[in-house]
Parts: sequence; C-alpha cells; structure tokens
Amino acid sequence: MLDLLFVLTLGFLGSFGHCVGMCGPLTLAFSLSMQGETAQGWFSQLAFHGLLNLGRIVSYALVGAVLGGVGSALISGAQLAGVGSGLRQGIAIFTGLLLIWFGCWQVKPDWLPSLPILHPLQGSLHLRLSNAMSRLSYQTSWWTPLLLGGVWGFIPCGFLYAAQIKAAATSNPLMGAATMLAFGLGTMPMMLGVGISASRLSADRRSQLFRMGGWVTITIGILTLLRTDAMVDFTGHGALLLLMLALIARPVSGLWAGLLHYRRALGVGAFVLAIAHTGHMLDHTLDWNLKAISYMLPQHQLGIITGILALVLITPAAGTSFDYMQKLLGKRWRQIHLLSIPALLLAGIHTVVIGSNYLGQLQLSWDNQVRAVIIGILIIGILLVRVRSFWSLLSLEKFYR
Repeated sequence: MLDLLFVLTLGFLGSFGHCVGMCGPLTLAFSLSMQGETAQGWFSQLAFHGLLNLGRIVSYALVGAVLGGVGSALISGAQLAGVGSGLRQGIAIFTGLLLIWFGCWQVKPDWLPSLPILHPLQGSLHLRLSNAMSRLSYQTSWWTPLLLGGVWGFIPCGFLYAAQIKAAATSNPLMGAATMLAFGLGTMPMMLGVGISASRLSADRRSQLFRMGGWVTITIGILTLLRTDAMVDFTGHGALLLLMLALIARPVSGLWAGLLHYRRALGVGAFVLAIAHTGHMLDHTLDWNLKAISYMLPQHQLGIITGILALVLITPAAGTSFDYMQKLLGKRWRQIHLLSIPALLLAGIHTVVIGSNYLGQLQLSWDNQVRAVIIGILIIGILLVRVRSFWSLLSLEKFYR
C-alpha cells in the first residue's frame, strides 16, 4: 500500500511539471477541437476529458498488468527471486536514479542534459502522431475520447518509464496493473484541469508546483534506493563507477565526446549514491549505533574512516555543480572539483578493506584478492588517463583534452 501511495504521489506532483510540459500541448489541442461543444458549457468538456483520461489510465493499467506478468515469469526463472536478487536490485537502482534525474530536471530544467532514450518519440514522429490524434479528436462519436486516451497511454515517455519499471518489479499482474492505475490516477487531476481550464493556471504558479514536485520526486527516488540490505553493495559500487566516469570525461572527450556532456550529472549521481550507501550502512549495518564502530576490526575502522573522508571531499563538488557557482567561484571552482581525485583514492581504499567480496572479509580467497587488484588497476588507470604525458607515451596526445 505504501508503494502505491508513493506512485500516486509521484504521478500527482510530477503531473504539474513533466506531464503538463510534455502532454499539455496535446491536451490543449484536444480542448481547442471541442470549440463547438464548449458553448454548451463546462460539463461537455468534463465528459470529454474524463473519457480521454479514462482511456489513458486503462491503457496504463493494461501495460502494468503485462509488465507485472513479465516480472512474475522472471521470478519463476529465479531471475527476480528474493529481494536481494541482482536483477531486482538493478531495477530498483535504475528506477531510483531515473526519478532523481527527473526530479533534478524539474527543480532546474537547464541543469541536466536531456536523455534522448527517455523521449524516443520526440521530433517529427511525435509531431505526426500528435497531429493524427488531434484530427481524430474532431470526430463526434462518444467513444472518440476514450479511443484517443487509449492510444495516448501507449506513447513512450521517460517519466512514465519509472512507473512501468516499478510495475514490472511487483512481479504480479494485478499489482502491476494497480501500480500503473495509481500512477494514472495521480496524473489525472492536473490533466483534467489543463484540459478543462485551457491553461488558466498562471505560469508562476505552475513553476512553483513544478519545482515542488521535483523535490518530492527526488525524495521518492532516494527512498527507492534505500530499500534493502543488498543495496549497500550496489549503491557503493555505483558511486565508485560514476565517480570514475566523471573523472575521465574530460581527458577522453577526444575519443568519447558524449561522456563530457554528462560529466556533472555523473558526479552528482556519484554523490547521491554515496549518500544512499552511507544511509544503508548506518541503518542496516550499524542500526544507527556509532559506538559499534569501536568494536570493529582495525581494517574495518580504516575502511569506514576513508569512506567518510571520500564523501566529505566530493560534497563541495556536488554542491557547486552548476553554472552559477562556477562563475561565482572562478578558479576556485576547479580546485574544489579536483578534490574528487583524492576522494577516488580514499573510496578505493574503503572498497578494498571493507567492501564485501574484497579484503574486508575475515577469510581471504583468491577471488577476493583478484577483485582488490582489479579495483587498484582501475584507479591507477583513471589517474594515468588524466595525465597528458601518459597519452604522449601512447602516441595519442592529439586526443587528450
């Protein structure tokens, strides 16, 4: 029930920003097509948009049922068995990061770059489909808005993906349908309001609601990342990976230009996952009893200290990862972000001496030592990639940035 409430809240608050921006113009086009009926009063508009959104929500529920069935099939194949399964945890991480991404975009739309994969029908194809649906809306049959809504509900949308992933993770057709139904019901009030009022809500008020919905979306995304014990490893390794990618984004931009475009997002993502990782450790491992640290093995205490220091070093970089602070700080901005380099070293030490399946285990094995060596090689490789002379040694200096 709590998950359904989260999804309902996500749909409701997200609709003030994302849904209005993406689907609002289409809804307004449907409203304009009813100009002949608007003279009859607002009841005709309410009936039209009520059927329109009913068709949309029904298609959401059908998709949710299918996705829940797919998740159930994966469970029977042991792919989603147990809350600690790799696929289930991967879905949770992807959903949480997707929600945080959209939340950040709502709070500050120009801060993060767009992800084309999240909006695959943007552009001419999306425009042609929207125009075709608008022409269909001029039909006078009572079932026309219901059919329009049904088609509308199948249009891919990045914000919708988050709810669909959640539906698949339920591993139950009924719960999958209920999840998508809750999401659709959450979006319905705003979409009805836009259709009936034809955008009478002021731009300033809409902007305020937009940002508020963004913060709630970020909160729900973080809560999604803070679900199970197994998430400790996923969030910790995810933070380390994103930090590595952020640090090599500029040097390898001559070979991989796209990575530089997402450098700030990668850095902030590393910080968010590090916070989630820390929260997991405090809640699931230490039970918020910091005194327990004094009873740990010395190597584990060292791991905790290095992990805390790494988080402290990347915090200023995450807090200044936008244009205003870059202009305000000038040269100091780069110095602050260079703290991510010692943070990477400390995070590597933290991973090796306390991470699961590394040297932190009481019984060392060949696998554990190999994993520790791999982490060391990766970190050394990241540091070398940032040095121009290393590229010169490989006769690749022309690609160094």
